[in-house]
Amino acid sequence: MTRPTPETLAHTARRARAAADPTVDADQAATRTATPAVPAVRPAAATPISGASSLVRSLEALEVDVVFGIPGGAILPAYDPLYDSTVRHILVRHEQGAGHAATGYAQATGKVGVCIATSGPGATNLVTPIADAYMDSVAMVAITGQVASPLIGTDGFQEADIQGITLPITKHNFLVQNAEEIPRVLAEAFHLASSGRPGPVLVDIPKDVLQASTTFSWPPTLDLPGYRPTLHPHGKQIREAARLMAAARRPVLYVGGGVLKAGATDGLRRLAELTGIPVVTTLMALGAFPDSHQQHLGMPGMHGTVAAVYGLQKADLIVALGARFDDRVTGKLDSFAPDAAVVHADIDPAEIGKNRHVDVPIVGDAKHVIDELIAAVTAERSAGRTADLGDWWTQLDDLRNRYPLGYDEPVDGTLSPQYVIKRLGEIVGPDAIFVAGVGQHQMWASQFISYEKPYTWLNSGGLGTMGYAVPAAMGAKVGKPDTVVWAVDGDGCFQMTNQELATCALEGIPVKIAVINNGNLGMVRQWQTLFYNERYSNTELGTHKHRIPDFVKLAEALGCVGLRCESADDVDKTIAAAMEINDAPVVIDFVVGKDAMVWPMVAAGTSNDEIMFARGVRPVFDEDDI
Repeated sequence: MTRPTPETLAHTARRARAAADPTVDADQAATRTATPAVPAVRPAAATPISGASSLVRSLEALEVDVVFGIPGGAILPAYDPLYDSTVRHILVRHEQGAGHAATGYAQATGKVGVCIATSGPGATNLVTPIADAYMDSVAMVAITGQVASPLIGTDGFQEADIQGITLPITKHNFLVQNAEEIPRVLAEAFHLASSGRPGPVLVDIPKDVLQASTTFSWPPTLDLPGYRPTLHPHGKQIREAARLMAAARRPVLYVGGGVLKAGATDGLRRLAELTGIPVVTTLMALGAFPDSHQQHLGMPGMHGTVAAVYGLQKADLIVALGARFDDRVTGKLDSFAPDAAVVHADIDPAEIGKNRHVDVPIVGDAKHVIDELIAAVTAERSAGRTADLGDWWTQLDDLRNRYPLGYDEPVDGTLSPQYVIKRLGEIVGPDAIFVAGVGQHQMWASQFISYEKPYTWLNSGGLGTMGYAVPAAMGAKVGKPDTVVWAVDGDGCFQMTNQELATCALEGIPVKIAVINNGNLGMVRQWQTLFYNERYSNTELGTHKHRIPDFVKLAEALGCVGLRCESADDVDKTIAAAMEINDAPVVIDFVVGKDAMVWPMVAAGTSNDEIMFARGVRPVFDEDDI
C-alpha cells in the first residue's frame, strides 16, 4: 500500500477538523493541524542561484511572513536575498530575544515561529529559547549560520557545534551538507516542528553552502522514514476510558497545554458539560476552558487553588488530556492521587507512563481523542450508565467556597501586586493576550486574571525562563497586530531582555509592559522567607532603594512611553492611560510592596496533601467526606 504524502495527510486532517466542528475554519484549522502541508508553488526554472537565495525562496514557499534575527559573518550570505524578500525580517537586539519572539509568535498564532542567528555566540545565544520551546512544545524553526565546511571541527573563529549542543533540546536538528538539500531540509524542518507533538527544530547551514551555486524547485519530496505521528486513538482504549468515566464517583479532567496545541478547546467544553466532570487546567492550559465556568476548579499544582489540588489528590479517576504529570502539578510523586485510576491521552507516546502509572493509555491528537470520547460517553449514557457526581461536587464546592483565591493588603500601606494584576485583567478584558515572565508575578497573573478564551495566556512553563515576557510579547503582537498584548513582568525578569523594547519602538510594535517592581527577586525572596530564616542573600535589586534603573527613564530611552504608579488610587487611571496609547510601546513601573507572597503553596518536594492556604494556615479537609 502506498504511504500517504504529508500533503495528503494534511488535507485530510484539515477537512476532518472542519467537518467535525463547523465553527472552525478549514484554513485556521490547518495552522494547528498535526500534519501541515508543504505549500505548492509553481516550479521555478532551473536558473542557478545561491544556497542563500534557495533558503529565502524556501521560506517564501513555506508562507513565512516574519522572521526574527541578527546578521553575522556566517549567516550574512542569507541576508542579501532577504533584503528583497516578501518575508519581513525584524532586527532584534539579542539572539535570545529572537528566539522568545519566535515562540511568542507561534503560541499566539498557531503558526511556526522562525528565528535566525549566526554561528558561534549567535547560535549559542539561541540555546535558552530553544530549550524553552522544547519544554513547552512550541513549533519553532531556528536557522543558524555555521563556519565554512572545511573549518568545521578546527575550532575556527566563531565556531560552535550547535547541532551537538542542541541535540537534547530539539525535536530534530539538521546540519546541511550541500546547497541542493536546502529546500527539502526546510520543508522537513517545518513539518517536524508543527506536526505530532510540536517542538523546535534547528537548521545549521555552513557559510560555503549558503554561497554555493544551486537550483531551486518546489515542492520538494520529504524524506522522513518512520516519522508518522499517531493522530487517531485506538477505539478500544476510548471505550474503556468512557466506561471508567461513567463509573467514577470522584473523576477529574486534568487538562494540559496539548489541548491548546490541538485546537481542541471547543471539544473539551462539550466533553466537560456532557459528563459534568470537574476540570483543572495547568499553567500551560489556562484559557483552554473558561475560568468562569462553573465546572472549572482552577489551576492545580504548587500554586494552584485548594479545590484543584485536592480534586486531583482525592480523585478516583484522572483523565489527563495533553498533560504530562510534571512535578509542579504532582508534588511528591509517590503520594500523588493515591486512589486514582489514570486515563492518559497524549500525542507523544513517550509521555504516557513516564511519571505516573497509567491504567488506560491513549495515543492520539487531543482533538480526535476528545471528539471520540464524546461519542463513546454518549453511547454509555444512552445505555443508562451515568456517573452520580452529586456528593463529589458538594465536597468541591465547599472547598472552593472556604478557600477562594485572595490576598491580604500590605500592612505597610504599599501597593498590592495582586491588586494591580487583578485590576489589569478586569480593565483590559478577556480579548487581550497576556504574556508573563517567571516568578511571583507569573503566578499572580495566572491566579488573578480571568482567562476566558484560548491562546490569550503565554508564559514559560517548563523551563521557567526569566526574560521571556518582553520578546515573547513582541512576537505575539507581530502575529496578532490587532490584539492588545500586555506583558506582566517582574523587575528582575524585565532587566534581562528589555532591550527588545528598542526593537518594538523602531518596528512599530506597540506592546504594553506592566513591571511589577517589588525591588527584589520576588520568588527567591519568598523562599528565603519561608525556608532560609529570612536571610535575604543577594535578592535585593536596588530598583526600590536606589531606583536603579529608573524604569520610566529607561523606557523613554528605549523609545517607549514610561509611566509610574505607586498607589492603589492611581492604578485604574494609569492602566487606562496606557490603553489610550497605540502608536508606541508603553512601560508602567508599578512600585509594589516587597513582602507579598504567592498563596496557596505546596512546598517543593512535599506532598500535595501538605498544601498551605496561607502562611501558617493549612486547609481543613475531612478525610471521612471522601
